Amino acid sequence: MSVQTVTVSEDEGEQRLDKWFRRRFPQVTQGAIEKMCRTGQIRVDGGRVKASDRVEPGMSVRVPPLPEEQAPHPAGARITSADIKMIQDAVIYKDEHIIVINKPPGLPSQGGSGQGMRHVDGLAEALMFGYKDKPKLVHRLDKDTSGVLMLARTDRVARALSESLRHRNARKIYWALVAGVPTPKKGTIKYGLMKTGGRGDGEKMVCVHPAKMSDFPLAKRAQTDYFVLWFLGNRMSWMALEPVTGRTHQLRAHMAEMGHPILGDGKYGGSGQENLGDGWGAQVGGDVSRKMNLHARQLTIEHPILKKDMTFVAPLPDHMLRTFKLLDMKENDVPADPFGA
Repeated sequence: MSVQTVTVSEDEGEQRLDKWFRRRFPQVTQGAIEKMCRTGQIRVDGGRVKASDRVEPGMSVRVPPLPEEQAPHPAGARITSADIKMIQDAVIYKDEHIIVINKPPGLPSQGGSGQGMRHVDGLAEALMFGYKDKPKLVHRLDKDTSGVLMLARTDRVARALSESLRHRNARKIYWALVAGVPTPKKGTIKYGLMKTGGRGDGEKMVCVHPAKMSDFPLAKRAQTDYFVLWFLGNRMSWMALEPVTGRTHQLRAHMAEMGHPILGDGKYGGSGQENLGDGWGAQVGGDVSRKMNLHARQLTIEHPILKKDMTFVAPLPDHMLRTFKLLDMKENDVPADPFGA
């Protein structure tokens, strides 16, 4: 593996360098990261850093060659034939430059403690399809969010796609089922987002009113456009959501702040078991799944080599399909892009 430069993406947010590095390269130990920082092999924006320093979206991280002996499979964490089939069946597009998958809900994008190889990055070996290098993630989805996820087959393509995503030259449309019915039925949410100070993946974001952003220097500006595609009385809505910015948990936190949390999102009030009643945390009941009802439905981005806009659409996961069938909601009855001109 040669020296590479990796750009911290918008959806990776602000975090410690060692945590970011372990997520990107889970085979590298904490001790190895600290040593590479001490010896100047890992650099951020050209400067020397400590493992505890924080990185932010847009920063460039120099990653030194990672020797083969540093990247063994963890004991007992070999990719199973079932997982190989699962991740290959998830492919919705591939060429010699990019691979696009429909990430299943419950599968992390990248590894963490105790997860072994069972995450998209760890299973990427099964997506080589005869090429010598495994494809690389260029953005992420939360573990319980399904839908369009893109990987690059070369470092050059990865850099180009990361730049497009960072400069918002890509359009993402999510579908969600939420409690209650937003008013008005089309609009924009501009609450800033700030971490609560929790640790690791248990971290939660809180919203900051746009008029109060100057009072919270750690808050990041965020914008979500929304459109109500369908609603059931005052109990639930089928929403299209477009994240204009790409902050951590942006859609989940914004919908909760409106009083219409995403169904199945226990972290932000969408768990019916904990929040009964109309509006906030409403329990829809019946056969509506209690899993996260958030799906990255569509991604439009310029192909980094072909230089033409391409749109990728991910079919709904099974638990959302069952709800759609139960409520007689038809995917083709709504505009694919309600935010288009």
